[in-house]
Amino acid sequence: EEKILGAEEKILALEMNLFNLLVVAAADFIPQMQQNAALIGKIDCLLSFAMVARDYRYNRPVVDESMVIDIKQGRHPVIERQMPVGEEYVANDLYLDSERQQIIILTGPNMAGKSALLRQTALITLMAQMGSFVPADSARIGLTDKIFTRVGASDNISVGESTFMVEMNEAASILNNLSARSLVLFDELGRGTSTYDGISIAWSIVEYIHENPKAHARTLFATHYHELNEMEKSLQRVKNFNVSVKEVNGRVIFMRKLMAGGSEHSFGIHVAKIAGMVPSVVKRAEQVLKELEANNTGEGVSRPKTENIQTAGGEGAQLSFFQLDDPVLCQIRDEIINLDINALTPLEALNKLNDIKRIVKGR
Repeated sequence: EEKILGAEEKILALEMNLFNLLVVAAADFIPQMQQNAALIGKIDCLLSFAMVARDYRYNRPVVDESMVIDIKQGRHPVIERQMPVGEEYVANDLYLDSERQQIIILTGPNMAGKSALLRQTALITLMAQMGSFVPADSARIGLTDKIFTRVGASDNISVGESTFMVEMNEAASILNNLSARSLVLFDELGRGTSTYDGISIAWSIVEYIHENPKAHARTLFATHYHELNEMEKSLQRVKNFNVSVKEVNGRVIFMRKLMAGGSEHSFGIHVAKIAGMVPSVVKRAEQVLKELEANNTGEGVSRPKTENIQTAGGEGAQLSFFQLDDPVLCQIRDEIINLDINALTPLEALNKLNDIKRIVKGR
């Protein structure tokens, strides 16, 4: 045993000496080894480009010094690999330039594919300038120096920033760093605040990008604010597009095809239904939506009626507190609305309250 242990110690000492000799010898060749590693990395990257292009039908893009992004039948390189078996990714054409079609206002329902279209445009542009073939039938990519994105919703609680504050910080950074060769992607900008504030901010940002004398940055602006479709009428290089759907027997079918023109509906309630929302909530949301659309006269949104609702699944019933079409309540409402409270004396206020009491008793 002593002989064996002694032999092991000698072998270990020899191995350590040999390792030290190799380290000393290799030190003279470190620059060459680093250069070889860098070359192998580049070869690995280029080989990956070639294999992906061969396996997934990518094509060679044209990269030039124009201000054009012209993609024919573009696809998202990640989403198309995750499609269910037998289902094809719906490819789309997209065209942007700085002279005729600088800004696309993209509307359409939730889940229709607006965000995917924004992301695939950014990825195709980036891949083309990396030297890769791209997931499209053809692509002409004018040199792009910056790709700006404002997508997703997040907050930064650690420094006290709300979702809307994060949105505005990122949007401000984009507007302060635009160049003529930038590609700008906005996805649902302004949704972190009230509807009218959000519309106003989104509208003014689109105007700024369009009217900026130094940089007509190519821009995709996905939004649920259908009011922004009106900008096409007054701004020459703004164009409306939508991701199309079909309604069949009350069901919404997502076509995921980019079409010219604006969309008028978001189908958010339909998406809630798909997500498994409680049926009674979906039904009530449909009622509220109809009343809001009927009562919205452009002077703000009226409060919907509260009606008797028989909920599904044995959840019970919620009774209304008042019938807003009751003529007595309408008369009381009118009496109160027409009061000039600041001009009433205490005695007049008591008399008015007595009048309202008589109206109620006269019922």
